[in-house]
Amino acid sequence: MAVALGGMDSGKTTFCKMAAEVAVRVGRKVAYLDTDVGQTTIGPPATIGMKYLEHEDDLKPEALAHPDAMYFVGSVTPQGHLLPIVVGASKMAEQARAHGADIILVDTTGLIGGTLGQILKYHKIEVLRPDIVVGFQRGEELEPILGAIRRAFPLTVETLPVPDEVKPTNADDRITHRQERLRAAFEPGVHHWKVRMGIFIPNVPPDLDPALLDGMLVGLEDGTGQCMGLGILEHRDGSLLLRSTADEGAKALRIGSTRVSPEYMTSRVDLRDLFVSD
Repeated sequence: MAVALGGMDSGKTTFCKMAAEVAVRVGRKVAYLDTDVGQTTIGPPATIGMKYLEHEDDLKPEALAHPDAMYFVGSVTPQGHLLPIVVGASKMAEQARAHGADIILVDTTGLIGGTLGQILKYHKIEVLRPDIVVGFQRGEELEPILGAIRRAFPLTVETLPVPDEVKPTNADDRITHRQERLRAAFEPGVHHWKVRMGIFIPNVPPDLDPALLDGMLVGLEDGTGQCMGLGILEHRDGSLLLRSTADEGAKALRIGSTRVSPEYMTSRVDLRDLFVSD
């Protein structure tokens, strides 16, 4: 397993794709694990997506848009969601190993600054147990993280400068990317299901006005510990509905911290505030 670390627009995704392409060409079975919940390459935003690659066509954007497995994080930013990101990365990696992947390539978020970035990356490396970490850095920005990894774990750490060819994206481009990926996730045939209030994880207060859940992004759990897809809650005529591409009912709905507008713009919601009961 190789894990790519770096800030935003540092070449992590390009590295993972190039490494995957070479591995596939020589006949290796690759699992590409995308833990960048805000700027996803595999699957929709707010999820950790995994794709098994056996042919070069598997690396085409339209193929990567459909993950073979995914884990619902519920947010497009790591802040406030370190635990589900670490748990989800670990779970997907174990699934890839069980599936018989020869090589596992892990893309990560661009959160590398401050204590939060160090904690996230340290614990992600701790649970993933990679053979090598490749850090793409400007100057020595990754040294606090890479230094801790070198001291704590028996693995290889390589550092590379950010390639000159890597062009930074602005905030508007990143927002548009998320918007387009979410829209694409709901483009196939959409179903509507009536929702029972007792199906949510975490439980919602019994006196919560269901209208407050309108637009909330949820992950559909299939009852075996797997995420079967995404849904958006809709409050219509006093009823709470689930809009989803899943053609079967879910056993549970995990509520994220993201509200999605009709135009697929996202905004952050603090569930602690939403669930406060007078």
